[in-house]
Amino acid sequence: MSLPTADANIPVRLKLSLPASAEATASELAFARQLGAQAIYIWVRPEQRNYPFLRDLRAKVEDAGLELYMVGNMDVGKSPRIHLALPGRDEDIAAYQAFIRDLGKAGIHVTTFTWEPDRVWSSEPGETRTARTRRVDLDELASRPFTDGRAYSEEELWDNFRYFMVRMMPVCEDAGVRMALHPNDPPAHVPLGGVPCLIKSIESYRKAFEIADSPALGMEFCMGCWLEGGERGFGNVLEGIREFQADGRILIVHFRNVSSPLPVFVETFLDNGYMDMYPIMKTLIEVGYEGTVTYDHTPHFPVDYDRGSGQAYAMGYMRALIDRAKAELGATG
Repeated sequence: MSLPTADANIPVRLKLSLPASAEATASELAFARQLGAQAIYIWVRPEQRNYPFLRDLRAKVEDAGLELYMVGNMDVGKSPRIHLALPGRDEDIAAYQAFIRDLGKAGIHVTTFTWEPDRVWSSEPGETRTARTRRVDLDELASRPFTDGRAYSEEELWDNFRYFMVRMMPVCEDAGVRMALHPNDPPAHVPLGGVPCLIKSIESYRKAFEIADSPALGMEFCMGCWLEGGERGFGNVLEGIREFQADGRILIVHFRNVSSPLPVFVETFLDNGYMDMYPIMKTLIEVGYEGTVTYDHTPHFPVDYDRGSGQAYAMGYMRALIDRAKAELGATG
């Protein structure tokens, strides 16, 4: 494949994004604008999972000059009853279907979910460049007891995923909403708490898309998880970007660096992990990615400086990477 030359005049289509609270205060939205964000993503609470709230939320964000790109809800997007086929699964799916319909009615076209009944797994915090940060030691995590009463098989989880997709994809297609599937974090090849990690490799993403059999299923391409998995997990991150962007599957990019692949890592600042983040940003521009790029986790600055400092540092770094890619590729926008 020949790469674009400096006179290719490639448009930069990606949008930088920041999280905001469900209340989306004027200060939060102004902070995002001042850092150069173009979009916002928000997790809403169950009582906010309705059309009037979502309509008004979108209007408030747009009035601040930003796009409300993604809205998620933890209770349905990370439901152990759905993932493990526990009592109440159909009720949670019905609630998710209603949420999807209300998102579409409000003009919000992307939401996100995981297949992690116990959500994100972490060990005791670690340190990067003196900053407290998330740490994972896979041996320690794998030694923890069952979290859901027994051991589950990967086949069970795939059956549950298939059950969910059959019920969600037609609703998403009708509502004009796409679901971005986030990988397991960490993407371990051993069960955690007795539950296998479902989305832990490039093959698992391919299988998920085959099961869904619908363009309504996309992916949240988490660079952090990709780098955590290393060659045993998702493989080459640049090849992954090219494959899934060609299929139109990448809806959200999480831009994050880590110290090393599993079995042990800490989350780092963008410039001091094991990956050079510039080729990633350059590739996203080269392939014409049009979704959002956001820095989802950050090491902690000292308490007197912590509020927003990590996001500001990351946004400045990401904007510099974009400017460098624009200069090298002759890109515009």
